Amino acid sequence: MPQDQAASPPLPLAGIRVFEIGTSVAAPYAGLILASLGAELVKVERPEGDDARHWGPPFWHGASSIFQVFNVNKRSVVVDLKDAEALARLKALIVETGDAVLQNMRPGQVEKYGLDAATLQAAKPSLVYCNIGAFGATGPLRSKPGYDPLMQAFGGLMMMTGEEGRPPVRVGTSLIDMGTGMWCALGIVAALLGRQKDGRGARIDTSLYETALAWMTYHAADFLATGVPGKRNGSATRGIAPYQAYRCADGYLMVAAPNDGLFRKLSAALGHPEWAGDPRFVDNPSRVANLPALNAMIEAILATKPRAEWQAVLEAAGIPTTPTQTIDEVVVHPQTAALGMLQKTPDGRMDIFGLPMSFDGQRPPLRNAAPELGADTDAVLPAKKG
Repeated sequence: MPQDQAASPPLPLAGIRVFEIGTSVAAPYAGLILASLGAELVKVERPEGDDARHWGPPFWHGASSIFQVFNVNKRSVVVDLKDAEALARLKALIVETGDAVLQNMRPGQVEKYGLDAATLQAAKPSLVYCNIGAFGATGPLRSKPGYDPLMQAFGGLMMMTGEEGRPPVRVGTSLIDMGTGMWCALGIVAALLGRQKDGRGARIDTSLYETALAWMTYHAADFLATGVPGKRNGSATRGIAPYQAYRCADGYLMVAAPNDGLFRKLSAALGHPEWAGDPRFVDNPSRVANLPALNAMIEAILATKPRAEWQAVLEAAGIPTTPTQTIDEVVVHPQTAALGMLQKTPDGRMDIFGLPMSFDGQRPPLRNAAPELGADTDAVLPAKKG
């Protein structure tokens, strides 16, 4: 272990053992958060492994790159749940040593194998248990399976992403899966804190659909306030202007001038201070109502120079602005380096973004790369003797 890691104070969840009975993204991302906060994360896999191990190309050191980033800091245990003896040993281990379980198996599977909350908490009332479903624990769709893009579609997010008149667009990251994993981790930490008061665990239920609805909060509020469904705004945001990406001579620049003072500065920086006094643009509601005309005027000017030149001009005027970067620009940016977000696995083979939080100025370290399938089975779940 590097010397600086060895000298680091214990992480907040050190001493907590969590069993992750999950696959794909939502449960593994929840497990990643908990493991990065110091929990011992035991990843229980089928003999064929987590589905995400095979989601490629690209593959990176024996598994898909998506598997590698969502499963650092974990231990892998292979259990064939159809093997009664192996299943019994897993249950006993959870009851004897587990603090929390999180699972996203297909509906009905945990009950089939006796790994559900009711069964395990009957044997260990202090156990914290988190279910991750697709559509939720109740309702007519509770038994249906689901994946991130299905929930982006069903929850309305796809119809708020992209540009009007174009096909539905999926957000380009697994926003619903990862968001659900965050709620799961937050719920488990809250339940562990609550357990300190009375010694009792809790059952937590969350789902992809509930996360999709949570991300649609203000879109729903807009509709409930007006009775009119919102429209897609591309890089812009409803109700705020100017607040979007504009084309420059060599790329796009995101410009944020969401109040009257910033709009006056923007108008002056673009050489048209008179815009601030134009009745069409005098305040934010007026600018929103006349956004097509305003955008045409701004774009005509910004298109004349490269984005770096305009960024310098606007920043000098106090306008929040940034280029729309591609990932190859992001990973080498000095700000990314300064934050230390890109961390090297202890074996030195991979660089992976770490947890986006620090404790007393220290980001939780990467303790180990994603494990090989079953790498820790013998150590964590030894075979029954005799």
